[in-house]
Amino acid sequence: MTSGPREPRETRFAARAYNRGVEPPSVAIASAAIPARIHADREARTVAIEWRDGHATLYDAADLRWLCPCAYCRGEAGLPGWLDSAPTLTAEQTRLVDIALVGQYAVAPTWGDGHHTGYYTFRLLRDRCPCESCRTARASAHPAPTGSRHDEHAPSKEDR
Repeated sequence: MTSGPREPRETRFAARAYNRGVEPPSVAIASAAIPARIHADREARTVAIEWRDGHATLYDAADLRWLCPCAYCRGEAGLPGWLDSAPTLTAEQTRLVDIALVGQYAVAPTWGDGHHTGYYTFRLLRDRCPCESCRTARASAHPAPTGSRHDEHAPSKEDR
C-alpha cells in the first residue's frame, strides 16, 4: 500500500465514470459553464466570454454591475441589498477597472467606485447570458404567470 495524498472524491468518481464511458452528471452540467476565453474591453465597457461549448456571451458593464452577487448588493440575513433599492448607477460605478480570476470558478471585477467584493461564478454568468437565444430559452422554461398570484385558488365559474 502506498502512502500519499489521495485524489479528491470528485476526481476519483470522474475517472471511474470516464473509464466506463459515462460522463458524471456534475461534469456534464458544469461543462457548459466553463469559459474558454474571457476578454474585458474597458474602453467599450464590455466583458466577452467564449464558452467551451462554442456559445458566446457579451455583457455590458452596467448590466454586469446589476448582476453583482455580493452581500452588500444582494443583501444577506433576510435584509435587502443596495441594488434592491433600485439606485441610479453612476458612470463610475459601472466603469470596469479590472477583472480577476477567482480560482477556476469565478471572476471578480473591480469597479471605478472601488467596489470589488462580487464573485461572479461562471455558472451565474452562463445562466444570465443576455443573448436573445438564452433569454428566449429562459422565458420558455419559466413562463410569466398570468392573472393574479392567487387565481389558482379562486373558485371556478362552475363552483360559484
